[in-house]
Amino acid sequence: MMREPGVRETAAPALSARQPGAVHSALSVLEAVAHLGAGVSAQRISAELGLPRATTYRLVNLLVEDEYLVRTPDLAGFALGAKVAQLAAVASPPVRLSSAARSVVDDARRVLRGGVHVALYVDRRIVVVDSDPDFPLSDEARLAREPERFALGRLLLVEDPAATGEVIEAARADLARWGATRQSGEITATTGCLALPIRDGAGVLAGALAFSGARHRVDEPDGVLAQLRPAADALAPLMV
Repeated sequence: MMREPGVRETAAPALSARQPGAVHSALSVLEAVAHLGAGVSAQRISAELGLPRATTYRLVNLLVEDEYLVRTPDLAGFALGAKVAQLAAVASPPVRLSSAARSVVDDARRVLRGGVHVALYVDRRIVVVDSDPDFPLSDEARLAREPERFALGRLLLVEDPAATGEVIEAARADLARWGATRQSGEITATTGCLALPIRDGAGVLAGALAFSGARHRVDEPDGVLAQLRPAADALAPLMV
């Protein structure tokens, strides 16, 4: 085959014998984080997989650089990152609300005059089932990458007894006081969000009904939660 003038032929990089093993180890690290849960330390991953600590730290740092893992807010552990969530979303068929569930959500949106969103928690991932078309979520990719920055992510993280840090403890206090997690003015100064849990018959967190809107409605959430709680209760048997 003739080459075009001025175009140099470059050989494809050879795959060394060690590279397949490194790829397998990296995938094993991702599987370990998914199995052990958000906040797992590199030391725990090393022990779980029987990998040398130096190898584990190198793989973890590479996976963080490429956004397959993220560091938890206290910097002591790791969680699955946005790239994993994106791959899972592509591989998984979209979840759709039933007509009965959609009716509940539509009623809540009419009453609240703000963003009302429905999410499921699947394998420690946040799957947004229905984002309010009139008041959409600000950044779903960031929600997957930095869940601790959002009420939906904080609700998922506080369910892990091993999760620690100032943000997590504040979220636990909000959940104890309000029955919901909050984020107020941290991403946009004038707005915030709430996440109210949806639990299955065994009390396990299965999803959430979230609100996003003006910051003052999140700082003093009684009015919003009075409308949101009945909707979350009505959604539970329709979704789980």
